Amino acid sequence: MSDVSRPSTAEARAEARTAVVIPAAGKGVRLGPGAPKALRALNGTPMLIHAVRAMAASRAVSLVVVVAPPDGAGEVKSLLDAHALPERTDFVVVPGGDSRQESVRLGLEALPPDFGIVLVHDAARPLVPVDTVDAVIEAVRTGAPAVVPALPLADTVKEVEPAQVSGEPEPVVATPARARLRAVQTPQGFDRATLVRAHDSVTEDVTDDASMVEQLGLTVVVVPGHEEAFKVTRPLDLVLAEAVLARRRLNDGF
Repeated sequence: MSDVSRPSTAEARAEARTAVVIPAAGKGVRLGPGAPKALRALNGTPMLIHAVRAMAASRAVSLVVVVAPPDGAGEVKSLLDAHALPERTDFVVVPGGDSRQESVRLGLEALPPDFGIVLVHDAARPLVPVDTVDAVIEAVRTGAPAVVPALPLADTVKEVEPAQVSGEPEPVVATPARARLRAVQTPQGFDRATLVRAHDSVTEDVTDDASMVEQLGLTVVVVPGHEEAFKVTRPLDLVLAEAVLARRRLNDGF
């Protein structure tokens, strides 16, 4: 006999708790020598702390799992303890793996069973507005198995045949229709069971978790991203991020 009191899949998704996994084990070599990218200071505060605060700013997020460098979990835990973070949110630090994909999987394994929605967020995107986080969560709650925030491209994009030697001219192969292209950001949101299945099934290295879900044959949907959710990868990005924070302090008292 079926249990009529059991909630439907849609109802369960709508009521599911939300956790965030932040892989922060990378070295960030393009930023130059120094501390790992996630620990670089931005306006005097490590980028990782900005990213954690950005995720915890959403009232829907009740747990943030930070995946630290394999030998740096203690340092990251001390870092979180030293900075003011929302009391309504729990924070856990686990050691990561040799790749981003392995680090995300280790973060997933650290989640308690009652979290049905998982966001995966780049530590190098420290300035994501809370409205973007909430939009991703809402799209998962309403039934999407995977959700990515993204922006239309301002530039025309060319597909090329990569040069054998860096710096040599590269022949253009095609010019994709710009209207169909989007620049993807994070946090990316998932039904937890779907993301776990993707990590169990996809073995080749990928650049983001949504592409793993695509390989399962499931639909990934896009919600509007935000220009301030850019990735801090190069020294010039640090300058831009500092400028954004300065503007926020003037406008919002951030």
